Amino acid sequence: MVVLERMVGFVMTGNPQKALTFYGEVLGFRLLSDDDFALVFDANGTTIRVGKGRNVTPAPHTVLGWEVSDIHAAIRELMPRGVQFEQFNLPFMKQDEFGVWTPPNGDKVAWFKDPDGNVLSISQHTKH
Repeated sequence: MVVLERMVGFVMTGNPQKALTFYGEVLGFRLLSDDDFALVFDANGTTIRVGKGRNVTPAPHTVLGWEVSDIHAAIRELMPRGVQFEQFNLPFMKQDEFGVWTPPNGDKVAWFKDPDGNVLSISQHTKH
């Protein structure tokens, strides 16, 4: 039996320079490599491979997400760096002024996009 050891996240970019700035400077992840095929980052112990493509169509759902201990503190830190949090304006999903949605279980989640339109999220989970 093969044991799965470490997860690697994958996302695509059509503009590697913007992705390098976003994932490296805005989100603060350490660049591990940059070649003809991908940018590879250390996202606090998880590898994210940002593949270089020509015609990138972002998925209509969240592709990467990070857990945080204090979602509003994370938002206050990310917004000055240029991260814009999404407001979906859906009647069944009321978000606060920062874009945070709190479902019935008490967790919290907020979404934002990278330069290619890939949907990313941060979430704060209650202990169940």
